[in-house]
Amino acid sequence: MTTSPGSGPDDAVTDAVTPRVPAQGAAVAPSSLSPSRASDFMRCPLLYRFRVIDKLPEKPSAAATRGTLVHAVLERLFDHPAPERTAPRAKALIPGQWDRLVESKPELLELFPEGDDGAGLAGWLTEAEALVDRWFTLEDPTRLEPVEREFFVETELDSGLRLRGIIDRVDVAPTGEVRIVDYKTGKAPRPEYAEGALFQMKFYALVVWRLKRVVPRRLQLVYLGSGDVVTYDPVIEDLERMERKLLALWEAIREATETGDWRPRKTKLCGWCDHQAVCPEFGGTPPVYPLELPSGGRGES
Repeated sequence: MTTSPGSGPDDAVTDAVTPRVPAQGAAVAPSSLSPSRASDFMRCPLLYRFRVIDKLPEKPSAAATRGTLVHAVLERLFDHPAPERTAPRAKALIPGQWDRLVESKPELLELFPEGDDGAGLAGWLTEAEALVDRWFTLEDPTRLEPVEREFFVETELDSGLRLRGIIDRVDVAPTGEVRIVDYKTGKAPRPEYAEGALFQMKFYALVVWRLKRVVPRRLQLVYLGSGDVVTYDPVIEDLERMERKLLALWEAIREATETGDWRPRKTKLCGWCDHQAVCPEFGGTPPVYPLELPSGGRGES
């Protein structure tokens, strides 16, 4: 699920699997890893800290919210019998799913200007309809019977690292072959960035392999923004490499957590970040580190 580089539906769902915070709101050290948070750390360790440890608020974006809406529509469409899974039926679900989102997060209405007689919201909903329409040119839902939708998965590796995430769709063939499908509401990346796009899917494949002892036959990315379908057929060696990468990443996170040394990494994606005001790369000062540090810890970035 993609929208703007800063945050998206992936973040919306995986925020639910970041470390729990006690009732009194005290910060706690990370205890698990999701694809979005792993990507955050690789992009910018300080961004990971802001999201996972400090839990700084972030403004909703129109692109991210549209992605969440489209995902909800595609999930709910499979509640209907196969012959009824048509484009008109899917688009008819959009208003109700939007109302459901607003009911849970009334602040989403602030995405659209007041005084334009609803033109901003109407145009935004039309864009969502176009993405739903495009999906029907890429897949035929009347021929699909997913075994899982918005599937929460969690496993613990031998090292003790817990991996968590939510898979958009899991298909299982009559022969038992597993396909993991992820909807992306953005455009397919250029070939040189394809490996980064597959990171999330290989993460999920690793979790499914560890849980079910089955290597998924296919990983499929459906890009609704550009009308592309990208597939990858993993092998055990791919998943073993992914596990080693995640273990190394977790060790780096553990070290940063214990030392309080979270280095910012300035990239082109910084333009989408909500935290420039507290980022040293932009002249800001991070909040006081909320975790207790051993003697000699930096406690600052």
